[in-house]
Amino acid sequence: MSEAEKKEVKLTTKDLRTVYNTWYFSTELSNSYDRLQGLAFCNALKKALRKIYADDDAAYKDALVRHMEFYNSEGTVGCMIHGIVLSMEEQNANGIPVPGEVITGIKTGLMGPIAGIGDTIIWGTLKAIILGLGCTFALQGNSLGAVIPFLFPIIGYTAGWMFLRFGYRLGKDAVLKLMQSGVINTVITGASVLGLFMMGALSSSYVKVSTPLQFTMENASPIIIQDILDQLLLGILPLCSIFGIYWYFTHKGANYNKVILFVLLISMVASFFGILG
Repeated sequence: MSEAEKKEVKLTTKDLRTVYNTWYFSTELSNSYDRLQGLAFCNALKKALRKIYADDDAAYKDALVRHMEFYNSEGTVGCMIHGIVLSMEEQNANGIPVPGEVITGIKTGLMGPIAGIGDTIIWGTLKAIILGLGCTFALQGNSLGAVIPFLFPIIGYTAGWMFLRFGYRLGKDAVLKLMQSGVINTVITGASVLGLFMMGALSSSYVKVSTPLQFTMENASPIIIQDILDQLLLGILPLCSIFGIYWYFTHKGANYNKVILFVLLISMVASFFGILG
């Protein structure tokens, strides 16, 4: 069969869904020090690549080897890379020469930026907000506290599928168009602000710090330190505690175990001497 008579290869929604489901359920199952997610990436694409290179075993083997190389990115937004790669492989099979080095270069070049976007939005903001809401309801004894956390995998699964389709439709220009539009920066900024807002609201509601200190004077009402602090700024002690932990994280690093030990130690000592209650 000549090139002119060769039927154009086109992946269907079912093919893309197979790629996505395979990736979603095996992303972290085959991590290794030399390839990290490389095996999972190749395994997710193998059926689609077999369809793309159905009549060219050599090209199929080259594609498998190409996608077995080192790969590491965020698993949800990173699905955009799968779509871009499949689009480029499809173009290559349909007579538009796309060298393997270009496909590998695009994939490698996008791993870092996409991981930064995905970690910020999915794991740094979305997860914190959803689990924070779940904890809020759980502490109130509301059964929704056991249900709300399941929103995270549902939203994550849906978002990953949308990103894969988006990458496939736009090909290698997908991320460039997304970056140039400014949408990503707007989403990251908005998500960060929303996340900080939620953390502030949760902190003010559930971080309880007060002082029982009071001074008594002859023939006068006792001077209650907590009342004075509340008049200055309601919740000033919890606020100082949060800012103290924030300062430690920003200046000393995010060592959570040390922070927990410091908080416990300060709480016990201050409580023993009647400074905090």
